[in-house]
Amino acid sequence: MAASDTPSSGAARHLLPEGEKKRPRLPIIDIARGVAIVAMVIYHLCWDLSYYGFMPVDVGYDPGWVTFARSILFAFMFLVGVGLVLGHGHGMRWRGFWRRWLFLAGGAGLITLGTWLTFPESFVYFGVLHAIALFSILALPWLFTPLWLTGLVAVAVIGLHFLYRDPLFNAVPLSWIGLWETPPLTNDLVPVFPWLGVVLLGVIAARLVRGSAVEARLAAIQWRNRPALLLGWMGRWSLVIYLVHQPLLLAVIMPLSMATGMQNAGRELEFLNSCQASCEATGTSAALCAIYCQCGLEGVERDDLWEPIFSGRVSAAEQAQLDANNRQCSVLIYPELEDAPADGE
Repeated sequence: MAASDTPSSGAARHLLPEGEKKRPRLPIIDIARGVAIVAMVIYHLCWDLSYYGFMPVDVGYDPGWVTFARSILFAFMFLVGVGLVLGHGHGMRWRGFWRRWLFLAGGAGLITLGTWLTFPESFVYFGVLHAIALFSILALPWLFTPLWLTGLVAVAVIGLHFLYRDPLFNAVPLSWIGLWETPPLTNDLVPVFPWLGVVLLGVIAARLVRGSAVEARLAAIQWRNRPALLLGWMGRWSLVIYLVHQPLLLAVIMPLSMATGMQNAGRELEFLNSCQASCEATGTSAALCAIYCQCGLEGVERDDLWEPIFSGRVSAAEQAQLDANNRQCSVLIYPELEDAPADGE
């Protein structure tokens, strides 16, 4: 819908029959979606390599990688809005909409199940596919409202995320809304605020372009080289690629990590670095801290305490063992502690 369209004409298109002839597909949109899915595969590949110890950087927290991930997500959400307008801006094709929506919802369920089995402490309960499924419904009314109103809502949804915080939304059942003070522990979370606003920005952009000379110029872009054809194909099958790429990556990286011992080496280095920093923060010399932390690492490996340390779920017996190990290691660097009574004695 062009910017000059009136609300009444938008409502008329909303009521057009299911069988209305589809407008031509814009190959450039498929290519853009293909570029986004390639970028996401690259990000997930590096995240997996980081998690299993093949990369020294923590991809999930490194500022550069976080910016890269947010840029990819912005592109995906923006293109969701564009796709809704291209597919339904001249009248809802409900059969096609619900068929695609069921595929999205089913894929989101598989992502939740798969990550719960693989990463139970940080499984994905409202990730990219969950968000696209919900936002595809929430954005529908804004395909036909006046552009100024759609823009106002988009700005409000994005702005509220940065201007308002409430600890009520820290809880997992409400965290998908996005107004938390502290984000929950999960490998992927795409909340309503601000990302629905980005979808609406895509809606606005596509509505401004539809029926204009810009749309005609975009439709005239028909790149036939192999990279463009491949990216276009990937864009058309982006949902399928999103579903299968991570299991395929993990099927290769996880066994390779176990075979090479990289995952163990990575977690050992992380443990030593964290221990060294905490120890030196107490004023202990770096040399003594190195002895203390190496002792602690040997205790963790001897008593098989990796799971409680990294999951945060420590039983009373495990905590007692950790305390005993810490005391034993402290005696190595401060022998005078050997005859001191233990806590609670």
